[in-house]
Amino acid sequence: MAETVLKMEHITKAFPGVKALNDVCLEAYKGEILSIVGENGAGKSTLMKILSGSYACDSYQGEIEINGKKVQFKNTKQSEEAGIAMIYQELNMHLDLNVAENLFLGRWGQFGKNIQWNKLHKAAESYLEMVQLDVDTTEILRNLSASKQQLISIARALSSDPKLLILDEPTASLTETESKRLFKIMLQLKEKGYTCVLISHKLDEVFAYSDRIVVMRDGCVINSHERSEFDQGLIISEMVGRKMDNLYPKEEVPIKDEIMRVENFSVPHPQNARKKIVEDVSFRVRQGEILGIGGLVGAGRSELVNAIFGIIEKQSGNIYMEGQEVNIRNPEEAIKKGIALVTEDRKVDGFIGGMSIEQNITLASLKAITEYGMIKAQKEKKAALRYFEELKVKAPDMDVHVNTLSGGNQQKVVLSKWLMTNPKVLILDEPTRGIDVGTKYEIYKIMVNLAKQGMAIIMISSELPELISMSDRIVVLSGGKVAGEIPGKEATQEKVMELATGMAV
Repeated sequence: MAETVLKMEHITKAFPGVKALNDVCLEAYKGEILSIVGENGAGKSTLMKILSGSYACDSYQGEIEINGKKVQFKNTKQSEEAGIAMIYQELNMHLDLNVAENLFLGRWGQFGKNIQWNKLHKAAESYLEMVQLDVDTTEILRNLSASKQQLISIARALSSDPKLLILDEPTASLTETESKRLFKIMLQLKEKGYTCVLISHKLDEVFAYSDRIVVMRDGCVINSHERSEFDQGLIISEMVGRKMDNLYPKEEVPIKDEIMRVENFSVPHPQNARKKIVEDVSFRVRQGEILGIGGLVGAGRSELVNAIFGIIEKQSGNIYMEGQEVNIRNPEEAIKKGIALVTEDRKVDGFIGGMSIEQNITLASLKAITEYGMIKAQKEKKAALRYFEELKVKAPDMDVHVNTLSGGNQQKVVLSKWLMTNPKVLILDEPTRGIDVGTKYEIYKIMVNLAKQGMAIIMISSELPELISMSDRIVVLSGGKVAGEIPGKEATQEKVMELATGMAV
């Protein structure tokens, strides 16, 4: 019989107007990887915030036991002291401190009243070794890649000697290779008796590495599955509450005339003026076409589309819209020429969280709803309502602040904002990152419908099944250059990766 490390019983939590968790019961055993899956808003994060002490014990009903002992957490410190370590999707570390300082942040005092920095750095090295990360402990965190920062956050969690590791979307910002490395480390931790609770929308990872899967929907636990019972179709239908035969609803759409052509585009490297992060890239996209752009992180994909949109400066190159050369120096000019860009990180530059859904939808089209420099309230409401309803944004009304919405609904608001500009070319940079399987399906349907209306779509995606299933054609970048082009019907993960890694012959 497996040893129970965690037991959560009859957990119920409500926010104004919403029951986030309804009588949830959950167990985790020693030395297992337990995955919790469900759509955005299913209650996964709320449950983990209760466990990590982010929501105090007097804010919910129910009981928690750690190793058979009842516990109540008023704050995150008490949770950590009980052996629970939470690794968040958004890193909660200080980028301008060094690796060792971050590893023991808030606990420097354990190395003496007058901190013995040598001992601190030596201890940091031993935890970095546990996650197989070879970096200098004096290196400033800001200088390291997202994947290295993620591994440091795991090393930091291990340094508190936890009984339970909670990982919330740990591979969201990692490449496929880095993700495999992270899971290899998790499997080693499992062998040492650590219990890992994984929250992830990447179902291929969940099925590959989990010992058990718990499915949540609408604040309730729907089912629990042992590894021997894993059935992707069943688990997805439990998550979304309906049967889904096809995760990628791509349809054949007539591809017509060329809308945009990019020729010999080069973009300077942000940290090294003598280097180019994008070099001599050319491609074209046509009406009704979904053009995929593949490549590894760092290949220059985001920099290419950001330069096309005028967010960053290009070094050289030309853009043609419907055969006419256009000069784009900033996003305003790009919008006027019929280009829209849904950026990679919606929280950083996709929306303004403290503003309403209505205000965010109209944000890029203010001229259309103003008269004599004043926003006309009725005009704004009518314009926003069209996209709010068409894209089926889940919210009580359009006055709700965007930062209170789930990731998928935030993305729908960002999409609405750009669709209101009536673009000819819609660029989507990682359009489904951090979004659940049901909302992904809805976004794919929106893409297909836009293509049917004659819009040209450019999609950057690091998820190879998504890239291959939704693209009519794929341009693969490697080291800032075009490594090759694959027709959608001939595309395989192997072909894309061969080009992306420079291994194609």
